[in-house]
Amino acid sequence: MDGVNITEAEVNAFIGTLTKDQQMYANNPQFRQQCLEEIINIHLFAKMGKEEKMDETKEFATYMESAKKDILAQLAIKKVLAEAAVTAEECKEYYEANKATFVTKPTVSAKHILVKEEADIIAIKKLIESGAKEFEEMAREHSTCGSAARGGDLGEFGRGQMVKEFEEAAFNAEIGEIVGPVQTQFGYHLIKVEDKREERTAEFEQVESRIRRTLENKKQNEVYMAKTAELREKYLNK
Repeated sequence: MDGVNITEAEVNAFIGTLTKDQQMYANNPQFRQQCLEEIINIHLFAKMGKEEKMDETKEFATYMESAKKDILAQLAIKKVLAEAAVTAEECKEYYEANKATFVTKPTVSAKHILVKEEADIIAIKKLIESGAKEFEEMAREHSTCGSAARGGDLGEFGRGQMVKEFEEAAFNAEIGEIVGPVQTQFGYHLIKVEDKREERTAEFEQVESRIRRTLENKKQNEVYMAKTAELREKYLNK
């Protein structure tokens, strides 16, 4: 564009200034084109400002001085925070000292069929147990729950996520077992347990990146606050 070569790096840098929600579309061709158009607009307005000698005004000089201060501050902060590196050994030590926080409680994966009348759920159960109908087929045809479209699939859930009667029946059932009728405030259920996962502790490799982020944030905050205090003593308390 008029001798200006807008690179992918410049587009990526522009996207980096946007909100997290907008950055989710970083790989979308249409979104990248919109960003490119906005960068072109910025170049055009800059060209206009140059032609009108806005870069020779007092206002421009004020803005430049402020921008220089911001850039210097950001570079200095970047240098300070670079001292807050976290080692693999520190991550491992944190994991060993806080293993209890990486425990995943027991869960159940299940499907269900929900109807209003007990007689109806009993009839449905008989059809399934006889082999005349599949559980998922009956869920799609008769269940009043929103999960009906998924063949009654509720996915994976832990304790405290379902009403008490439903939860107890699901957690006490064996994998592949169909239990019910189970009465709750919503009606009568048939429950088919697909899988069960016992309480388990996540392996270090599964949580290492999360631990590293936690330690980096903590260490960066400590380093930042310490340097701030040092600079105040150096420059303000003379």
